[in-house]
Amino acid sequence: MFLAGGAAMHFYTGARMTDDIDAVFDRKILVPADATVIYRDAQGRARSVYFDVNYNESYALLHEDAHDDSWRLALSGIDNVQVLVLQPVDLAISKLARFSEIDRGDILQLAKDGLITAAALRQQAEDALPGYVGNLVPLQTSIMLACRDIDGLLGDAKN
Repeated sequence: MFLAGGAAMHFYTGARMTDDIDAVFDRKILVPADATVIYRDAQGRARSVYFDVNYNESYALLHEDAHDDSWRLALSGIDNVQVLVLQPVDLAISKLARFSEIDRGDILQLAKDGLITAAALRQQAEDALPGYVGNLVPLQTSIMLACRDIDGLLGDAKN
């Protein structure tokens, strides 16, 4: 299972919570539509998390090596499934096609935490462009804006 989205963001930064798991599997698997885990958070509040059965990375920009480069998570209590998480730069790239305010904020958080740079994002995203199906103009704009945001963040940190 390759973990992406808000759950991967939480793994790397702890900056925000999510109620859904965006993940793909390397083989066909039927995930029940009601696959939900209920738990108590650190404050004792009841929370839940569910698999987003509608998540599809086909609509995202993704480098062809993103799955091969993913990092394996050592999780106790999970049998028969290897859980891997996209590397930070690939996670950021996966957010460029939609590029909502949450996606933009996630990319900035990865940069703020020193997990990606504008140069690495630009290089990996441009390497991924030939595999993208869709209009490249908005995607190229997202790459430019994300890199400008990161450069601005790092420039502000120097002042």
